[in-house]
Amino acid sequence: MSTLPADGFRTPAAGASPHVRQVEEADLPELVRLDAEAFPEGPYPFFTLRQLFDLYPDHMLVLDGGEDGLHGYVLVGMPRRPDRGWILSLGVTRDQRGRGHGRQLMKEVLRRLREDAVREVLLTVEPTNTAAIELYRSLGFAAESAPRKDYFGPNADRLVMSLHL
Repeated sequence: MSTLPADGFRTPAAGASPHVRQVEEADLPELVRLDAEAFPEGPYPFFTLRQLFDLYPDHMLVLDGGEDGLHGYVLVGMPRRPDRGWILSLGVTRDQRGRGHGRQLMKEVLRRLREDAVREVLLTVEPTNTAAIELYRSLGFAAESAPRKDYFGPNADRLVMSLHL
């Protein structure tokens, strides 16, 4: 059972496992910290995460570790086509990787996208990030034939992957 402490953060009961929940505005400072830890080479600035929260609150989920803080998050952008979504970011803190948290976040966001009648989900991943590529493949994503050179600018190649729901 969750309690609601004075600071407004939902905290799982003592000994409870981290759980996935929708992001709340009060989470933004912690989300900035988490993103910087997960992506030290290029984290989102606070104002970008704020705007993404304002745009996509229903599709921004966090992995709440209670008193330990947030351990991960996933963010989906919904373009003009209501049947298509883009996974914009999936991040898990370094100390929590390899425990299935990324899979947990992805499964929940894909479940919610199915409920929203989304039929196709796309994402990009660094071609050398084999752990992420293996995770996405295990969830049914398929890669384009080759990475797109300079997708995010010079020397920022990305592999585009898609999943039909």
